[in-house]
Amino acid sequence: MPSVSGIGETALHVTDLDCSVRFYHQLFAFTTIASDDRFCAFRVNEQQVFLLFKRGGTLEPIRIPGGTIPPHDGQGRLHMAFTIPATEWLEWENQLRVQGVAIESTVEWGGGARSLYFRDPDGHLIELATPGIWDRD
Repeated sequence: MPSVSGIGETALHVTDLDCSVRFYHQLFAFTTIASDDRFCAFRVNEQQVFLLFKRGGTLEPIRIPGGTIPPHDGQGRLHMAFTIPATEWLEWENQLRVQGVAIESTVEWGGGARSLYFRDPDGHLIELATPGIWDRD
């Protein structure tokens, strides 16, 4: 069977694209690599892209020079996690407080792994996770 080498991009669908772009840019300082009135693509690292789509903005196929992107959309309050170094836990707690973002919960997973949960402007549950969460027995 062929293998998968990683997750190249993930996306959230948001009500107010401009508001969400500001939120994620201010909190994470991600670099914008592409955007228009229906989406924004942020570079997370060399191999990962985080996409924000305006809810209802991608219901029609998008034709580009290389082919066609099929329609898609999303509803509801979704969940995703960004990984952070364990050594930056306190810095992230402070960053969230400085940005006025309420920490909804923290979880100690054992073995030193931890998660910190908060909501974005659309109520999506965002997690900051240190290494080791899925390495438990």
